[in-house]
Amino acid sequence: MLVVNVKAQEYYSNERNEFYNSPDTVLHLEHSLISLSKWESKWHKPFIQNQDNLSGEEIIDYIKFMTISPNNVPDSVYHSLTKENVQTIIDYIKNPMTATWFSDDKDKNRPRRPKKKQIITAEIIYYWMVSLQIPFECQKWHLNRLLTLIRVCNEKNEEQNPDPKRKPSQREMMSRAAALNAQRRAKLNSKG
Repeated sequence: MLVVNVKAQEYYSNERNEFYNSPDTVLHLEHSLISLSKWESKWHKPFIQNQDNLSGEEIIDYIKFMTISPNNVPDSVYHSLTKENVQTIIDYIKNPMTATWFSDDKDKNRPRRPKKKQIITAEIIYYWMVSLQIPFECQKWHLNRLLTLIRVCNEKNEEQNPDPKRKPSQREMMSRAAALNAQRRAKLNSKG
């Protein structure tokens, strides 16, 4: 959870031709599947692929949906967010929130997933959670942490149930050959 202190400010609304005051407010924010789902239901477009190209109004809306307390925060508070506040929130959204890392870039011989880029929406993530039997309490986790868990589950499932159609990598073939050679040398008491 991210805590953001928003200082009281006076601002002017061009739409209403009025001045407004926003109170000092402490926002408790969570970048979760719940906030993603709420935002996508309003804007009707995927958030994950578009998060770097959002309008100011879309960003403010996402921050509103991230808010878990206090309830009924006036809109004036969100319009009083400073650039530093918004940057802190964006950094929080992009934070991986886990010590888990993947070695995709290191193993160039490993077969890649299909090149077709899947559009990831809240419903796709919920589907993954259901198919992997991830409890729904995890929808409240930081979204990046949940996506990492989903990826770990997929990779562990692939290890336990490898695809019989997948061609082994050169490293795997060399490892098998070395193991077979070592086994034969031991059986025949040979050094080479």
